[in-house]
Amino acid sequence: MTFAVLLTREAEEDLLRLFDFIIERELARAGDLDIAERALEAIRAAFGLLERTPFTCRKVGASSFHRELIIPFANTGYVALFEIASNETVVVGAIRHQREDDYH
Repeated sequence: MTFAVLLTREAEEDLLRLFDFIIERELARAGDLDIAERALEAIRAAFGLLERTPFTCRKVGASSFHRELIIPFANTGYVALFEIASNETVVVGAIRHQREDDYH
């Protein structure tokens, strides 16, 4: 069984926000601008786990259907909040950097 992985508008906006943050940070320190693209690739690749085995991710709250996907990247990484919406669909509601306080 495979699941379709859908992103909410908010999750799409989170991806743009995270990409822009990395670009701005790297520009400020004359760093590697390719890091932003590699971060997005790592996030997209991690969504492959949601297609195959979303129930292996850590539960969030009382519901067995609300979960978090930990996405390693460089020295830290990202966290995606998602819901297993049906037997066929996973919906990603938010994505944040692991050092952020909360989902946006």
